[in-house]
Amino acid sequence: MKTIYIFCLTLGMMVASCTDRDDDLSTINIRIRNVSGMTFDEVQVGEQETLHMDIAPDAYSDYLPYETAYRYAYISIRSGEETYVLQPVDFVGETVLPIGLYTYELDVTEEGEVLLHFEAD
Repeated sequence: MKTIYIFCLTLGMMVASCTDRDDDLSTINIRIRNVSGMTFDEVQVGEQETLHMDIAPDAYSDYLPYETAYRYAYISIRSGEETYVLQPVDFVGETVLPIGLYTYELDVTEEGEVLLHFEAD
């Protein structure tokens, strides 16, 4: 009986001490994953003035906080002298993302089209 009590107590303490990396968030946090073959010097998401900087091919940026964001967004990528833009037509039917961690996986085609794949982390 004492063994069962100790086991339950230990298990309860282990469960209580577990936290997810998004438990203490108060904003939407987005990072960029560059799946293209070029380095992204700057990536702007939406109208936010802060930029995701210097993202090598197959690398991730740091998370940046956003007040509002959607599953897709206006994206401007500067790589060298070139600028690539994804311009959504509208957000009709879209809902604002809840507080959490998200990744915008970005690629640029040979024709210069920006492709966005959304992931909830």
